[in-house]
Amino acid sequence: MRCIIVEDEPLARERLLEYAKQLPLLEVVATFDNAADALSFLLVDPVDLVLLDINLGSMSGIELLETSTVSSQVIFTTAHPDYALKAFDLKVADYLLKPFSFARFVQAIERAQSRLTRADVPGERQYIFVKTEFRLEKIRLSDVLYIEGDSDYRRIHLGNRRIMTLQTFGEFEQRIASDLICRVHKSYMVAIDKIESIERDRIKIREVMIPISASYRDRFYTIIGHRPK
Repeated sequence: MRCIIVEDEPLARERLLEYAKQLPLLEVVATFDNAADALSFLLVDPVDLVLLDINLGSMSGIELLETSTVSSQVIFTTAHPDYALKAFDLKVADYLLKPFSFARFVQAIERAQSRLTRADVPGERQYIFVKTEFRLEKIRLSDVLYIEGDSDYRRIHLGNRRIMTLQTFGEFEQRIASDLICRVHKSYMVAIDKIESIERDRIKIREVMIPISASYRDRFYTIIGHRPK
């Protein structure tokens, strides 16, 4: 993915460059310390991904996106949680709160890559094939309630049945858009449209209560368009 970094803090910009260099799939083609120069660049050389700070002086990262010029995937990198709902409205790929770890950075990049892959495919796929025992089982994504980790297995809970597979959560995250089925815990992914309620960082789907872990909390609430207290 061709990428630019828009960040006015030198140390934060260097940190992003260091993280990006560790991922062969990323090519940082330019860095900017203000949104105006980044916008001028994007007008003549669109890229796949923009790593974008929000507070950038005279023109903010949000104002840059609101120009409708940016067709790239965007990951916000900011020290302020207050813009999470606005980020959701702008359909950014992810929202990284500083300071964030390399592992969290990788999660965001994988999500942006997944969205790019989906954009390249006419008619978004509504199903996946899952290997179970000696066959491939077709799973309609609209039938999934949640996916549960069970030792080496993943148990896919559907409306009227369950399927066991050795496929990993990482594989599911690569193949399924997180605004459809989202990772919320090391042992759980949930179907966003099947959530009945959320209370005290626990998701209710039918009669099952599923925990939201700290590692996935901010990302999950950004996806559903709600800023947790």
